[in-house]
Amino acid sequence: MARIDRIVLRSRDPRAQIEFYCRALGMVEFADRSIGYPGAGARLSFVPAETDHVPSADDLYWKIALAVPDLDLACRQLAEKGTPVGKPEQFGDIGYLAHLKDPEGFTIELIAHRFQGEASPAPIDPGLFGGGAVLNLLTLRCASEELIAEKCEGWGMKRLAIMPVERYGFTLHFYAFTEEEPPSADPRAIENRSWVYQRPYTVFEVQHRPSLAHTRLPAAGAAGYVETVFEGAKETAWEEVFGVRTEKVRT
Repeated sequence: MARIDRIVLRSRDPRAQIEFYCRALGMVEFADRSIGYPGAGARLSFVPAETDHVPSADDLYWKIALAVPDLDLACRQLAEKGTPVGKPEQFGDIGYLAHLKDPEGFTIELIAHRFQGEASPAPIDPGLFGGGAVLNLLTLRCASEELIAEKCEGWGMKRLAIMPVERYGFTLHFYAFTEEEPPSADPRAIENRSWVYQRPYTVFEVQHRPSLAHTRLPAAGAAGYVETVFEGAKETAWEEVFGVRTEKVRT
């Protein structure tokens, strides 16, 4: 089965970034200097940049999301370590979530397995960040809704959910390399949403914003998004649109 293997970001101080994610968010560093959580989720890699990260609403890259069984626990753990984090809130019928920034300004979303007030079906280990975090979502932006389905299905991904966010003028599309079936065949069904946040692998979330003329990649040498590596995925003719590189499965 293909998988989202690695997300590469350019930063001014890769070592400091690695130490922050490991100290504050409970990730571990692997032999290749990538970081992440044990299991099937994607890893992060940081490479050196020449200039600072300056995020924009038309960037191709938006964020990663860490799914946790206990969001309130995750926020308390961050506060105990002196790491600022926004107040958790139920964001409409999308999810119970909070946001923070890493030391270089990259957005990190924390999202609970279930909506506010609902208990996670997963066991909670208080010794782990949020009770047991997974790098659950990689979120990129796209101006063309038709291109999202064409690209993701071309790679062999399955559509898991569609979540309109009319208040802010965008729609979220969720795809993954999986043989699992979501609870409802209707991708807009509410029950599919919490189900997505409980997946033990990384899901590809695409924010479709009709107001976008195009998406932007950082200038050469600037801190920001570099690429995502899909391991074992089919090659397509549109990889440059999402900054994705496909690799054969390593043996």
